[in-house]
Amino acid sequence: MDVLRIAAFSDGNAGGNPAGVVIAEALPDVADMQRVAAEVGFSETVFAAPESDGWRVRYFSPESEVPFCGHATIALGAALVRQFGDGFFKLALNQANITVEGFRDGANFAAALQSPPTRSRLASAELAGETLAMFGYQPGDLDPAIPPALIHGGADHLVLALKSREALAAMVYDFKQGQALMRREGLVTILLACAETPRLFHTRNPFASGGVYEDPATGAATAAFAGYLRDIAWPHGGSIDIAQGEDMGMRSQLHADIPPAPGSSIRVSGTARLMDAG
Repeated sequence: MDVLRIAAFSDGNAGGNPAGVVIAEALPDVADMQRVAAEVGFSETVFAAPESDGWRVRYFSPESEVPFCGHATIALGAALVRQFGDGFFKLALNQANITVEGFRDGANFAAALQSPPTRSRLASAELAGETLAMFGYQPGDLDPAIPPALIHGGADHLVLALKSREALAAMVYDFKQGQALMRREGLVTILLACAETPRLFHTRNPFASGGVYEDPATGAATAAFAGYLRDIAWPHGGSIDIAQGEDMGMRSQLHADIPPAPGSSIRVSGTARLMDAG
């Protein structure tokens, strides 16, 4: 099957998180989707087929299906614009209905998704401590203004906010240990964040649950994190910007608009660049 390769949340003509995109008349069998995702080897490949007045969509990492993936949704938006022109597209996921809209931006594309509803709750001291130890961090490395929490915006994540950019840059963990922890706790990723200003964050996202050491851009975690900042009355001023992937040499830029209603959808936007059509 034809697979487009698109880097979402790119930094101009560089960076971003590569996603595979398959647009078909009907979704392939689950085994075929999982096989293609493993062959493509990106953190996610998204599959879309027309359904009613929108698209039926599923996301697969190299090792498992995930309920929602932000960067692959942005990549899908770019692919739909490429095929059908600028527009607004309804997407039916396994557990939610969302939208993506997009338009051409020179040689690249711009797209914005509306996430599923968000929710959050504080993480247990035991889980936070175990995860800190896995990364070699100490409790004193945490930013007390953003407590460890379980966050959701279409998928489940654990967020640990660090006080220093240096600590974030030093992130390292044992892959098998991280994979076991994430799968045991039902986490898609662990989000490590550091606030440069109240509206600008640097983040890293280990994704061992899906067979990937680290994601260079994670729209689902960004949506969940933005919802959490709203829940704790963080002074976000209605939006945040996130720089991710810098420590991987894959700088990515994500923007999240945060409406005031608790639990409401987060708009996550960015640019995307076509890599090739392998």
